[in-house]
Amino acid sequence: MNDFSGKNLVCVRGERTVFQGLDFKLESGGALVLVGANGSGKSSLLRLMAGLLPPAEGTITWNGEDTTEDPESHGGRLHYVGHLDAVKPVLDVAENLAFWAGLRSGGAVMAALEAFGISHLADVPGRFLSAGQKRRVSLARIVVRPAPLWLLDEPTTALDKATIKRLEGTIARHRDGGGMVVISTHSDMGLDAFQMLDLGDFS
Repeated sequence: MNDFSGKNLVCVRGERTVFQGLDFKLESGGALVLVGANGSGKSSLLRLMAGLLPPAEGTITWNGEDTTEDPESHGGRLHYVGHLDAVKPVLDVAENLAFWAGLRSGGAVMAALEAFGISHLADVPGRFLSAGQKRRVSLARIVVRPAPLWLLDEPTTALDKATIKRLEGTIARHRDGGGMVVISTHSDMGLDAFQMLDLGDFS
């Protein structure tokens, strides 16, 4: 059983305090949905969780250990999908995914593409993809290699209803296997037994 927690977190961007006094706790199989108005700090919190941004105050722990003590290990236990899809335009879809998988010693590229219904795009260069197709390629990263923690920032952006259903099923299977997920979203997603954290309460 894994435990991912934050205590008394404060986030400052520029000279503005985005949020303060924020706590969260997530265990194996859990889901945390971040809500709040634009600018409330949803993306910033995800970046704190991923170790991409240090908290001004407070701690984030994995099984009781501060994640800043060993950032490399923390990075290896998570997948972070942000606003930018980071699809390399000169590589085809399979090559893009193979590149990401190679950072973690390989992976099941075609199975990951099939999970999001884009195996037929395997040979298409990234520069020819639509916004929705690029999003699906980016999301395929979360299944090409296992990681217990998924951090997803507005994952349904540019996705059609059928692909959102695929994502919901992928998240459900991840949680059934003991994985955790934190999602920032303005869309209603079909998630079971999730926690909700309104960042407006901590501004």
